[in-house]
Amino acid sequence: MLSIEQREYLLPKAYNAALRAGAAILNIYSHTEEYAIDIKQDLTPITLADRQSHHLIKEYLGQTRIPILSEEGREMLYEERRGWDLFWIVDPLDGTKEFIKGNGEFTVNIALMADNQPVLAVIYVPYIRKIYFCDKCTGAFRQENVEPDPQADLSYQEILQKAEPLPIVQTCNEPIRIAISRSHNTEETFEHIDMMKEKYPKAEVIEQGSSYKFCLLAEGSVDYYIRTSNTYEWDTAAGELILTEAGGQIVSYPDHQKLRYNKESLLNPHFVCRSKFMPN
Repeated sequence: MLSIEQREYLLPKAYNAALRAGAAILNIYSHTEEYAIDIKQDLTPITLADRQSHHLIKEYLGQTRIPILSEEGREMLYEERRGWDLFWIVDPLDGTKEFIKGNGEFTVNIALMADNQPVLAVIYVPYIRKIYFCDKCTGAFRQENVEPDPQADLSYQEILQKAEPLPIVQTCNEPIRIAISRSHNTEETFEHIDMMKEKYPKAEVIEQGSSYKFCLLAEGSVDYYIRTSNTYEWDTAAGELILTEAGGQIVSYPDHQKLRYNKESLLNPHFVCRSKFMPN
């Protein structure tokens, strides 16, 4: 567990890194001719915004002297990282497909891992100026109207000043709201939705890109999320902590096990999430 001094030093580092990365991302977002889209080996797209965000986060978090596992960083062999007891896990631009589509549904994900579990997390949604953050001791919070800032250097006290505790509701939605990916659904996803609608016939299905779905669950704006296509550890680490610190739950699907991190393969199992007030 992190000490108070460690939390007060490391949370601002993650928070400010996310705001700095968000500024770079939005600067490119408004200039489609500068996206410089390439396709990675796993056949997913990467843009100039992914690369610049990675560079800025790596540079800023490098001040902490804690190793960084980033989607856009060099491949870290398991033999190299298996012994890490403390490390950052980063997705510099989660929702690259949504970035390219121009719908604003992309995030910056940063989590600090201790003993292979998230203990501190930040998710910034730069297009809508919302940021979510938490640590294992103080709970999960949301701030609105948070402008991207290439020089962000806020202190721990400044960060907490206008923070709103999560969840922001005290009951499940009526009808319940089920989140699914906007771009990565499978037949299994829709079969699961059909099964849920047998129990909740009036359930609403909400399509949403990126890790913002975890934030909506933490708020209580949506109640349930099913994912049956590939995600990686950097896609879920920050969102898992924000959701669970807000009283929610994430488990693998269909076997309902806790997600594991820093595995030899960084691929996650399929999973389901519930908000605090969604019944099992």
